[in-house]
Amino acid sequence: MTDQFKGIEPMVYESMINIPYSWWAGDTASRFFISLRDEKKIIATRCMTCGKTYLPPRKSCPACFTGDTEWVDVSDEGTLLSFTVARRQFASIPRELKAPVIWGLVKLDGADTALLHYLGDVKPEDVSIGMRVKAVFAEERKGTIRDISHFRPVR
Repeated sequence: MTDQFKGIEPMVYESMINIPYSWWAGDTASRFFISLRDEKKIIATRCMTCGKTYLPPRKSCPACFTGDTEWVDVSDEGTLLSFTVARRQFASIPRELKAPVIWGLVKLDGADTALLHYLGDVKPEDVSIGMRVKAVFAEERKGTIRDISHFRPVR
């Protein structure tokens, strides 16, 4: 801290703002979202150099920095690597999801990385690391990650 700020009380203002915005998803994310929307299919990118399969897909390999990738299908089933439970209804949680909300890191079969998403059709006390889950697609799909409504336990 410099001398000019010594003795100045920090001020914090609390507010709620809503700033609508649009952004271009890019070629890679667009192809991923279109596949979810139009085909209910989960696709990933595989690095042709190191062989790792990335989900969410990447334009270039973050491990070996090559842009030499190919598109591959991955399963809609996978393994829950980790999870957390939000027991309060935070502003960042979509209104249609009622607390408690369970987020999980899901490694789909065929991918080397995990996807963060909601878990549903399960109580928090019944969730466990290592459990098998399956994607449930939204009835109305719009080309977003929420085209996967949630992941449910494989029964």
